[in-house]
Amino acid sequence: MFRPPVGGLRTHASRSRPRATAAVALAALLALLAVACGGEESSDANEAAGRYPVKVTDVEFPARQFLGQTSLLRMGFRNTGRKTIPALTVSISVAGHDGQASNLPFGIRDPQPGLAQPDRPVWVLAARYPKFAGSPEPGGAESSNPKTYVFDALKPGATANAVWKLSAVRTGAWTLRFSVDAGLGGQTRAVTAGGDRPGGSIAARIVSRTPDKEVADNGEVVER
Repeated sequence: MFRPPVGGLRTHASRSRPRATAAVALAALLALLAVACGGEESSDANEAAGRYPVKVTDVEFPARQFLGQTSLLRMGFRNTGRKTIPALTVSISVAGHDGQASNLPFGIRDPQPGLAQPDRPVWVLAARYPKFAGSPEPGGAESSNPKTYVFDALKPGATANAVWKLSAVRTGAWTLRFSVDAGLGGQTRAVTAGGDRPGGSIAARIVSRTPDKEVADNGEVVER
């Protein structure tokens, strides 16, 4: 188990009142629509700017996996500061150029030209994941960046344990890189005790499953 660290129209007087009434109603409707659409705050508008100390308490992922095997990626995060973290976020990507170029958090971009869908998964994330450990409900919402998962606010001293359920679908030696932040806005930043951005890397090798074999009494090699 791997553990790292507008206008108006002039109208005839006999028609002015109904049309004026309609114009007033239309203006009111447009005003309401403007409030509903233009007045909506962005998801990061209420995030308090600042530095938020975060400690990565635990990372677990099998270092050796078989093709088709389902494994759990577990990560623990603790708010070690004195302020509530607005929104704990975790960004994940496969290391290397192909992983960075991919839109998939657990995939790579196939460099072969002309592909309709160049993104190829290394692991497939199960539906309704990630979750908080011990909870049946999804715990991390996707952001506009498919590689970033947004979790709830985290109070001082509290720990969040997140779980991703992943199925290995591509053989090879891979490294996942992850980073932690305190919100989606550019004014919030998670930091370690040393002032760095929390994160790390996780190495895993996916191999084809080799059937277990044995020699039968008649000398024939059979699968167990």
